[in-house]
Amino acid sequence: MRGTTVSLLIIAAALLVGGGVYYMQVYGYYERLPAVSIEMTTQDGSVQEIPVAQAEGIDAISSPIRFRACFTTTLTPDEMAARFTPYPEAEPLTGPGWFDCYDADAIGDALADGTMTAWLGTADITYGIDRVIALDADGRGYVWHQINPCGEVVFDGKPAPEGCPPKPEN
Repeated sequence: MRGTTVSLLIIAAALLVGGGVYYMQVYGYYERLPAVSIEMTTQDGSVQEIPVAQAEGIDAISSPIRFRACFTTTLTPDEMAARFTPYPEAEPLTGPGWFDCYDADAIGDALADGTMTAWLGTADITYGIDRVIALDADGRGYVWHQINPCGEVVFDGKPAPEGCPPKPEN
């Protein structure tokens, strides 16, 4: 009888801890943003805010790559191409399933088939992390943070390669 009781207590504790970890990863760290403004890097290197509507976003202090946002804009793809910097290495990161407007798989497919284009929002928004913006022809846009080539190297514990800013001291 004692073995059964101990086993049940261990299983119950494991389920509680597992449930808590799941909740924290999927819901607990995220916070809905009250307002989202979208800034993009122009071809001359300056940063400019673009007009957005119906913007919603989430972020978390636990990681610099947890930012996600969705919005609409009146800018056309031609206006974007004339003014802003393309981001050819865009790879949308998945977000929590409850953030309904953002679907990384659909965004990735649209980028791959050319129905959506990715642009540099802000380079090194945090060291080694770029803000990436993808926009379709209807003016629907999606934003995420992505590790850039400098960050990939430095986060692996190697020195910053030539052409990358030096790693900030902690």
